[in-house]
Amino acid sequence: MKRSKRLDRGVVRITGDDTETFLQGLISNDIRRADGTHGLYAALLTPQGKYLFDFFIVRDGDALLVDCYREDIDLFVKKLTIFKLRSKVTLEDVSTDYNVYTFFGDDVAATLSMESDQHKTDEGCILYTDPRLEQAGVRGFVSSSVDVTSWGEDASDDIYHYHRISLGLVEAPLDLIKDKSILLESGFDELSGVDWKKGCYMGQELTARTKYRGLIKKRLIPIKITDGAPEPGAMISYAGKTVGDLRSISDDMAIAMLKLDAIQNADTLELEGATAAPVVPHWMQLPKPDDEADNA
Repeated sequence: MKRSKRLDRGVVRITGDDTETFLQGLISNDIRRADGTHGLYAALLTPQGKYLFDFFIVRDGDALLVDCYREDIDLFVKKLTIFKLRSKVTLEDVSTDYNVYTFFGDDVAATLSMESDQHKTDEGCILYTDPRLEQAGVRGFVSSSVDVTSWGEDASDDIYHYHRISLGLVEAPLDLIKDKSILLESGFDELSGVDWKKGCYMGQELTARTKYRGLIKKRLIPIKITDGAPEPGAMISYAGKTVGDLRSISDDMAIAMLKLDAIQNADTLELEGATAAPVVPHWMQLPKPDDEADNA
């Protein structure tokens, strides 16, 4: 088992009598699922349904702990505060109290002695199975004072990113663009980041319309680099046409935004001084070519 200390992640604690009601009308997932038995993955969108923030949430007694991109915390809290109005909700940056870890590899849950999908250790650390994909491993809110040197082998950022890219898991800000990215292009549907039955939330109308009208024409997807060393941002072409761009990269694996035609038909993608091939993750649900033509 490997462990990766995510220095780019921070923690927000949300408390108050109106916490669930407040969040339920804002985020893409059903906050009631964060009930202390497992973690939740969700996003906050613009009213137009574009991505703003994504995060993980677990319940810890009367509080909710939110794992989000550290540099976004001030903006995230400010955005939520705008909608708080008279709600009895308190938002607090507690990043100095916790370190965010990811644990992955063989026998993660057994090695960490987890008794369920969410487990609290004697030291007060909260470990939970990644709610997106079991193969992603376990995430943890680890108290800053806890020594984790016995909790698996230390893994570099490159090892962690290779692991998550190979699984097709996107990560902000490397892969997701504020005010532009769309959840269904980014795997949130298949990876349990959207609840279709919870009712209204900010950006829900566009997200639902995109799904039920089959409007998705491109996806964020892993690609395997077969030659060369492209840089993030490189344009990608297939059959003489530009079909996407490169996002995050680790060794010979990368995340790219690609048009569906290229994902479904290309054996070789051309990049700036490099070649690659799409790798469709087992969890990803792509429309059949006939379906895509019907919705064109």
